[in-house]
Amino acid sequence: MPLYRDEAIVLRTQKLGEADRIVTVLSRQHGRIRAVAKGVRRTSSKFGSRLEPFNYVDLQLAEGRSLDVITQAETLTPYGARLGGDYDRYTAGTVMLETAERLVMEDKEPALQQFLLLLGALRALTESEGPADGVAVRGPLAVLDSFLLRSLAVAGYAPSFDACARCGVVGPHRAFSPAAGGALCPGCRVPGSASPADGTMLLLAALLTGDWARVQEADPRHGREAHTLVTAYLAWHLERGLKSLPHLVR
Repeated sequence: MPLYRDEAIVLRTQKLGEADRIVTVLSRQHGRIRAVAKGVRRTSSKFGSRLEPFNYVDLQLAEGRSLDVITQAETLTPYGARLGGDYDRYTAGTVMLETAERLVMEDKEPALQQFLLLLGALRALTESEGPADGVAVRGPLAVLDSFLLRSLAVAGYAPSFDACARCGVVGPHRAFSPAAGGALCPGCRVPGSASPADGTMLLLAALLTGDWARVQEADPRHGREAHTLVTAYLAWHLERGLKSLPHLVR
């Protein structure tokens, strides 16, 4: 079988038979890949621990008819070990992995921007500081919200936080609707729109563009409101809730 190599982030694993696993990864060159790792559940496996969620790995794979087969795995960065001891960071990272898998919809379709966003977000998550509900110190929720907004933008669902999402009139505006695409002017406002604070809208724009200087200056209450709007926007465009998100909310 033809062999190929690629760098990848492990998104998910599931049991297959008595000793194997199906491993889902997001790779640099080939996008999302689902591959079989044979014998990795045995204690004698040489690379079973390397194929755990979050890990950044260098893989060699053999092309298969339905699923490829992982023949080699080398750890580049063990993000799983770094996040496993912190509940807030671990759960935020789990939401990132599930979101990346959902937004990259086709196997073997290159998704370099999504890969780089996820890799950068995991790196930032392991370096973040402060409590999960704080944004003034670049906490885990701020890193997560920035990743979610930017991943949605790459997938074609970029929200508007300044100009009206319907008519394009430049704001600031005081209405926000996930279904309408973001901020709405008074004339375009739809029933059920949220009315976030001005500081929240500014923070959302900063999270989307990666303006961390502004994020660090934000009031924590604006951070909490921003997180609520980000998750609502994500849920609307994914059309099906994330299994990992309730764990983060608790």
